[in-house]
Amino acid sequence: MGRDHDPVAGKWYRDLESDETFQVLSVDPDEELIEIQHLDGDVEELDMDGWAEMDLDPSEEPEGWSGSGDDDLDDEDLDEEELDDDDDWDDDEDEDEDDLDEDDNDDY
Repeated sequence: MGRDHDPVAGKWYRDLESDETFQVLSVDPDEELIEIQHLDGDVEELDMDGWAEMDLDPSEEPEGWSGSGDDDLDDEDLDEEELDDDDDWDDDEDEDEDDLDEDDNDDY
């Protein structure tokens, strides 16, 4: 029944039977498992037999797709920005201390 398309991590496929598009996240040939992510964000594992039974066509990445991989990057970026903000706060404190030291020197 299924068309013979090997699963490739990072590639998009359309299940012709359910008319759903998904991305292959990983392929583990040793365990014979394929991890896919649906457009709604749900992640599912398929075995090779389940993959072979599906009627699939290769597909393009859906327009406006922002999968979980992107969310993880955004979280990392935010963490770096927060760290930068913390560094700025420390820098301001150091500058204030320098100003106090200069003021103290003026009194003597």
